[in-house]
Amino acid sequence: MRPAVAIFATVAGLVLLLNFKTPDQPRALGPTAVIPSQQPDVASSSTATAQATASAAPTPSASAQPAGSVKDGQYTGQDVPNRFGDVQVKVTISGGRITDVQAIQLPFDRPRSQEISQAVGPILHDEALQAQNAQIDTLSGATYTSYGYAQSLQSALDMARG
Repeated sequence: MRPAVAIFATVAGLVLLLNFKTPDQPRALGPTAVIPSQQPDVASSSTATAQATASAAPTPSASAQPAGSVKDGQYTGQDVPNRFGDVQVKVTISGGRITDVQAIQLPFDRPRSQEISQAVGPILHDEALQAQNAQIDTLSGATYTSYGYAQSLQSALDMARG
């Protein structure tokens, strides 16, 4: 009888453990878009030196608000530099809603940055359209780009309110 109870308890514990989900995890892009190291490439040390001043990941503005009280038009957000390259977006507002977000700049100076930017650009675009504000998901493997995208989008939305 005791072995049966022990086996049942072990199986129940494993089921609970495997079904456990933590909230607000960054979405993974998959193995092809994961940055293996946050260190700049040795081959591009001049770029790494220029970007060393922006070595910490920027954080999106806490004032991210819905696009409800914005004026229709196109607004270009601020250029947000980070250690992998600049991020800048242009947002289109129609009927008080975000109808399009175009990435004007994404990191493209290294082959790895190009690969990541091409993968995350459409995902961040869709996130912004779905959220209708700058509070978009951070993508694992593209953290700096995600934060820069959100910051640039927020600055464009701030202009649309002003």
